[in-house]
Amino acid sequence: MLDAEALRAAAAPLPPLEDAGFGACIDGFAAARVVLLGEATHGSSEFYRARAAITRRLVERHGFTIVAVEADWPDAAQLDRWVRDLPAPPADGPAFARFPSWMWRNAEVRDFAAWLRRHNTGLAPEARVAFRGLDIYSLGGSIEAVLAYLDLHDPEAARAARRRYGCLSPWQAEPEDYGRAILFSDRDPCEPAVLAQLNALLEERLGRDDPEALFDAQQNAHVVRAAEQYYRLMYRSGTESWNLRDRHMFETLRVLLDHGGPGAKAVVWAHNSHIGNAAATEMGWQGEFNIGELCRTAFGAEAALIGFGTDRGTVAAADDWGGPMRVKPVRPALSGSHEARMREAGLPPRALLDLRQPRLREALREPRLERAIGVIYRPETERRSHYFQAVLPDQFDGFLWFEETSAVQPLSLASEAGAAETYPFGM
Repeated sequence: MLDAEALRAAAAPLPPLEDAGFGACIDGFAAARVVLLGEATHGSSEFYRARAAITRRLVERHGFTIVAVEADWPDAAQLDRWVRDLPAPPADGPAFARFPSWMWRNAEVRDFAAWLRRHNTGLAPEARVAFRGLDIYSLGGSIEAVLAYLDLHDPEAARAARRRYGCLSPWQAEPEDYGRAILFSDRDPCEPAVLAQLNALLEERLGRDDPEALFDAQQNAHVVRAAEQYYRLMYRSGTESWNLRDRHMFETLRVLLDHGGPGAKAVVWAHNSHIGNAAATEMGWQGEFNIGELCRTAFGAEAALIGFGTDRGTVAAADDWGGPMRVKPVRPALSGSHEARMREAGLPPRALLDLRQPRLREALREPRLERAIGVIYRPETERRSHYFQAVLPDQFDGFLWFEETSAVQPLSLASEAGAAETYPFGM
């Protein structure tokens, strides 16, 4: 078939992930200011290791200065302080301890962070590569971070912030309950108080002798505002809450680029469902957008969207939200899906498809199923739970194919105790 021939002809074989030359696969996309690297699951080792290898290449050869990931700001900030050797305020607990901890608390991220710290060693502080979180879920952690900053720099402002954030106090531990309380009771939303605190912190002038700490506090205040909106919307509209979350991630990315100065360039690590152009998928056809679509609109050709996919293997995932992590077998891709076509075409076990090639675009122009596994994997309802329609060459600029993948290696909280000198997850 023509499409199978086009796939085979276009597939550039890649060396093993351990090969120093693996990261060179990104060179054809490295002229971008933002390179977004996806994953078809949140729990596959090959995806993390590939992103690490590609990011090393982008940092060392192409001058990228920011790694921005689908993680909460306060957790990523602990790791950022370690990789950039910045003063670290006392932390309430280890980073990435909230479900799903294995998504970032794993050996693959540990190894990348250790490399990034070594890379930053000896560089001037302003030249060090930052590690930042883009996500929205850290309501309690971000409130605590704002208060800790104000306690140190402006105790009177800290007292005012505690009064404002007091509206959210009943729900800091279980923020999902906030939206239910607003929707099904006569409680007033906390939005005015949260917005007032954000505006007060944006006007803050004390503590400017430590601009990084002020920037961190201001971003945490942004997260609190976005999280308040997100948890209020989540019971009313899945589309609205999804769009709010991805807009927050995009706006955070824009802030990071502005904060980094004229030469700032960012690598984004997030799920395919976030970094692919949603307008080319069933998500977009139903009214959802994502950070990939917003980057495509804002940056045009200066944004490179790179998807990842696999046919089979194992994955770290849970049965239900909040459940224990399990290593689960990943079923071969469903017949008729993009992944099944790649399997049937006989692609190399590791390959890059440059979806900008005209012949390949023509071969893949029709919508087909694409698989997405998040932190939950339910193979018994695979078609309904894990597939959506997508036009692959409109969704991504490039696609990294791994025929078989394996589960990430999670780090337990206990195994990292006492490791603070070598890795921040032990803080």
